[in-house]
Amino acid sequence: MTEMPALDRTPLIERLSRFAKDFPDDRAYTFMDYMTDPDGIALEVTWGELDRRARSIAAAIRRATEPGRRVALLAPQDLHYVTGFLGAMYARVIGVPLFSPDLPGHGDRLLAVYKDAEPDVVITSSASLPHVEAFLADETVPAPAEIIVADQVDGSLDWTPEPIDPGDVAYLQYTSGSTRTPAGVIITHGNFATNAEQLWETFEGIPRESTGVNWLPVFHDMGLVTTVALPLVYGNPGVIMDPVAFIMRPVRWLELLSEQSHAFTGGPNFAYEYLTAQVTEEEKKDLDLSGVQVFMNGAEPIRESTLSGFYEAFKDCGLRPEAQVCAYGLAEATVYVSASSRFREPTRRAFDHERLRRGAAEPCAADAPGAIQLIACGTSYGQHVVIADPETGDGLPDGKVGEIWVHGPNVAAGYWGRPEATKETFEAELRDPGDLPGRPWMRTGDLGVMHEGELFVTGRIKDLVIVDGRNHYPQDIEFTVSGAHKAIRREYTCAVSVDVPADAGETEGLVVIAERNRRVPIALLDLGEVAQGVRTAVKQQHDLRVHDFVLIEPGGLLRTSSGKIARAACRQAYLDGTLPITEVPSKSE
Repeated sequence: MTEMPALDRTPLIERLSRFAKDFPDDRAYTFMDYMTDPDGIALEVTWGELDRRARSIAAAIRRATEPGRRVALLAPQDLHYVTGFLGAMYARVIGVPLFSPDLPGHGDRLLAVYKDAEPDVVITSSASLPHVEAFLADETVPAPAEIIVADQVDGSLDWTPEPIDPGDVAYLQYTSGSTRTPAGVIITHGNFATNAEQLWETFEGIPRESTGVNWLPVFHDMGLVTTVALPLVYGNPGVIMDPVAFIMRPVRWLELLSEQSHAFTGGPNFAYEYLTAQVTEEEKKDLDLSGVQVFMNGAEPIRESTLSGFYEAFKDCGLRPEAQVCAYGLAEATVYVSASSRFREPTRRAFDHERLRRGAAEPCAADAPGAIQLIACGTSYGQHVVIADPETGDGLPDGKVGEIWVHGPNVAAGYWGRPEATKETFEAELRDPGDLPGRPWMRTGDLGVMHEGELFVTGRIKDLVIVDGRNHYPQDIEFTVSGAHKAIRREYTCAVSVDVPADAGETEGLVVIAERNRRVPIALLDLGEVAQGVRTAVKQQHDLRVHDFVLIEPGGLLRTSSGKIARAACRQAYLDGTLPITEVPSKSE
């Protein structure tokens, strides 16, 4: 067993205090405001000013509540959000990073999470205050003891930091959720500090020089750790933008990166697809991506077509292929679990698809019949990762597919108020561990395989489509369906299995749900032709019969708050008959 490196569990908020003393005038965070000016206005804060603001907010928090209570952040993504979060850390309360109530499409989630966390205090900004007041006016929402408006806090308030133990709870990271209420993952100060260091060591940045540029939502694990935590490890500058600003004009992300000489960034697979499709040749002329050390790709299944397409689209802008770092993580591990190196291209391996479905990774030629290419998420730093049999707890050798288990100082303390779920997920025991720890191991719920020392993620246990006793990964089927007909919106498909009647009782049948492509006029749509195209493609590629195919309206596919397909929710909506099914008007109408 490789001995784990010693990681510094000192709370990151203590480093803020040190940076404020050692280099108070250095730039800490920059928020690019694209709402006031489409070209962007840079709003900067130094380490000294950031520390002063965070202490003022801490003082305001402690006037209203005591250590260990919850404080919810209901604000847009800007510098006030960062200072509010750090102020909560100084105050030794438990932060609940959320979002402004006017964020469209997330109302039910906000309500569920807010009620679960039961915060004493809400931190917001002047811009969001009316939305927060409207949200709290709902009689079903428990009223907080106080609303703190971050940009109106008395700057003369000062706070003398109190000792914080690495085991103290820093914040609750609420999971995306699908059909159930999102669960609050308990992240300690030690978790936050060690995971940031693990990620830093993986990236191999330059202290005080490397710049993080991020648009990811800070109320999600990947956004919070990369945006807020990473700069606090060694006093590095961070550049923040609002996710909406990225969606409205994606080249902004690349423009900000072009201004940096040594930069790190990341996003889910769809973001790179989006850049490839949306950034024009004219916009590319002014881009220089040679300083970008890491374009981390994580949070979604990573596709070879995405990596190669992104590289081909931006190689003339200075993009290096090895900068596309493929990563795997989850909130229960704070975020980071493993990643490829920024000094070499991610490993691609072709495996026999049928054998992989049966639980064995058998390499084959990329052009062999039935081959599927997977991309490795590299190796881990400062934590143990094993592949285990989810039923027996036995560790599995290289080449065998099983559940990914994690043990390390970054593994969260459990789920807020959910002792049974905590025991099931965070207290697994590895049988015959050898020189590895016997317990506790965190069960990720994800399937994977180790091959030549690297981790390949193959899917989620709960999402497996099992038909006639054979395992099928839904993302493979969904990829096939995306290209089966021009009337299907690419990347907006969902494959699930349902119980269907059979001669001997019930069996599992494959149901495919796909969104309609707006670019194909509905008057020209032939539903029968689309369905036949899907059935033929799935039969040819996966030797599977489609029990039912449903074409739905754009925007109708249910997703989690982080944008992932909510397969369980889609399955339930199909069974309930609540999907917005596309209807083609008859010729006589």
